[in-house]
Amino acid sequence: MGTTTISASDLRNGLADALDSVSPNDVLIVTRRGKKERVIMDLDKLEYLLAASDPNYFKKIREARESKEYLSHDDVFGDL
Repeated sequence: MGTTTISASDLRNGLADALDSVSPNDVLIVTRRGKKERVIMDLDKLEYLLAASDPNYFKKIREARESKEYLSHDDVFGDL
């Protein structure tokens, strides 16, 4: 995962280019007055991190693997 740092003022002046620079495996750290304040990251990566931090997510995967029937994504994760 690549990490790039950009100041809030540089981000404001070049938002489109900054957003284009964030690939699925990168994060863009935004600083204000030299202090790290925010992160911009790929939405799919964020959703993956959120799902991975939820213990119910792994429970659902285990249950789906133990099941002998075909399950859709909604069958497994629809209530999370």
